[in-house]
Amino acid sequence: MLSIDTISNNKEETLIGLKKRGFKDLKIIDKIIDLNLSRKKIQQELDQILFESNNISKKISEIFKSGNNDDSVSTLKGKSSDLKLKSKNLSDQLEKTKSDIFELLTTIPNIPDNEVPEGLSIDDNIEVYRSNEKIESDKNLKTHWDLAKEYDIIDFELGSKITGSGFPVYKGKGAKLQRGLINYFLDKNTSAGYTEFQVPHLVNSDSAFATGQLPDKDGQMYHVNEDNFYLIPTAEVPLTNIYKDKILSSDEIPVLLTGYTPCFRREAGSYGSEVRGLNRLHQFDKVEIVRLEHPDNSSQALLNMKEHIKKILDELEIDFRILNLCAGDLGFTSSKTYDFEIFSKGQKKWLEISSVSNFKSYQSNRLNLKFKNKEGKNELLHTLNGSSLALPRVMAGLIENNQTNDGIQIPKVLVPYTGFDLIN
Repeated sequence: MLSIDTISNNKEETLIGLKKRGFKDLKIIDKIIDLNLSRKKIQQELDQILFESNNISKKISEIFKSGNNDDSVSTLKGKSSDLKLKSKNLSDQLEKTKSDIFELLTTIPNIPDNEVPEGLSIDDNIEVYRSNEKIESDKNLKTHWDLAKEYDIIDFELGSKITGSGFPVYKGKGAKLQRGLINYFLDKNTSAGYTEFQVPHLVNSDSAFATGQLPDKDGQMYHVNEDNFYLIPTAEVPLTNIYKDKILSSDEIPVLLTGYTPCFRREAGSYGSEVRGLNRLHQFDKVEIVRLEHPDNSSQALLNMKEHIKKILDELEIDFRILNLCAGDLGFTSSKTYDFEIFSKGQKKWLEISSVSNFKSYQSNRLNLKFKNKEGKNELLHTLNGSSLALPRVMAGLIENNQTNDGIQIPKVLVPYTGFDLIN
């Protein structure tokens, strides 16, 4: 969430950033600034009344101590009663004004980084890296859903029977490959300095709000009404909330976290070939990385995350590319994002498998997550996160791209994790 100071002190810069995103309701910025001026005025009046009320209380106390209980006490008590009523009214106005400001702030997305490309659609994203400039796709290659059925490793119909579409059942070597990928990703992350956590798969509304899922993605999350819990759409939510309301010392940062969780997304309105097979699921497994960084270091940290995931995909020997997302394609909370896409040779198209994002202070402002700077003052940290990696489309790519006449070849780096080198 943007701070009031950021908006008030950098109004033009804020407007330029929001325009770059394609944000339409720019008048909201003036509303927030005007409301904040009203808040300050109400606060000043309230402080003055409280000051007067305290002085009157002192005078009444002094009169009682002196034993001169005359008519002036009644007059002072009358004034005190009037001031208390005014104080109550101003306090109510102040809370209402703060609430109005807060509600408006939650509707404003993050400001794009200067290095984010201009543009409002996926066509404006810029490719910054491609692992293979000569990707060849045999027209006879099968899709992963056909291969999954042929080798009996993923059962989409059984998942639909048990729950519904978007909840596949992994079987035999398919389940082992899934588990092997999870362990491989976690090992790569921990060897890079990330500390592994096992976290809850349900969170309260405060946690969902703190990382920006609420109110922006309210309709996309599964909600347990009776307890007011949300099934997590990503491990980013519980991992980042570990540090909610924390003030870290300089020697405690950076903080590097990783964790595996199932993820749950309603994906309302999704249809067609984009949701076929493993392309888009309501429940899927993902390994996440999260970083808490000094503001001066977060840009480099994002590049480090990008390189980390790049190395993983290189080891998997799978064709991929990296995109610098344009302003209009950024997530609500992101200031800058790199997307990773693998080429699905069976479907003959690119599939997004990861994104790494720098949220700067947007999440930490909601989280109340700070550190003590060199001057000893509390300052907001920067938060970053990335998929390392989301499994369904990685599985889809591995199955399709490694199909042979003998079966599905397992990348060498995964063989120690699966215990086999071929699905046949």
